[in-house]
Amino acid sequence: MVEWITSDSLVDYETAISFMEDRAAKIAAGAADECIWLLEHPPLYTAGTSAKIEDLTDPDRFPVYASKRGGQYTYHGPGQRVVYVMLNVAKRGHDVRRFVQELETWVIGALAEFSLTGHIREGRVGVWVERPDKPRQADGSLSEDKIAAIGIRLRKWVSFHGISINVEPDLAHFGGIVPCGIQEHGVTSLVDLGLPVTLEDVDVALKRSFHDVFAAEIA
Repeated sequence: MVEWITSDSLVDYETAISFMEDRAAKIAAGAADECIWLLEHPPLYTAGTSAKIEDLTDPDRFPVYASKRGGQYTYHGPGQRVVYVMLNVAKRGHDVRRFVQELETWVIGALAEFSLTGHIREGRVGVWVERPDKPRQADGSLSEDKIAAIGIRLRKWVSFHGISINVEPDLAHFGGIVPCGIQEHGVTSLVDLGLPVTLEDVDVALKRSFHDVFAAEIA
């Protein structure tokens, strides 16, 4: 069983971390069900375990939290659907790389509900969309923007942290960091791409896509 929790008000980052660590420990001990938590944070930056201080270009703009998840700097804020994923990876094959790929596939499936094609790129964790409306890159390839970030941590083979999907955040707020350490690509959102999508719409799509990607594994 996977419990789905949706928070309707902004959730403090430290409160979320405390909840996830406690729930992950209980899942590992067999004392609680797996959990997906859908929420929004107030504006903030988080630094993953690979973050470089020079990528924090405006350290006084929003609170900055050191995070034990993988990855570099990222932004969280209103209009972004944060998806905290507390799942038993041991039951799902003991394969971290595969698990991250499944998270990416999950997001891509949800985006497809809105006729949007998401892409996985070698060497760039997360989900990307092509931007034919923007100038091409120096090598002639299409420009791409990031629409979803992924960063997880495992403890006793239970995951926590997870995914953030840009639905309608203030994209200017990403300007205080180099998102995920990548300078040559930008960020976008569903609404920025002209799709009138709400957080609730994304939640429905995520629940449907989750079943397609994960449910058969432990059925």
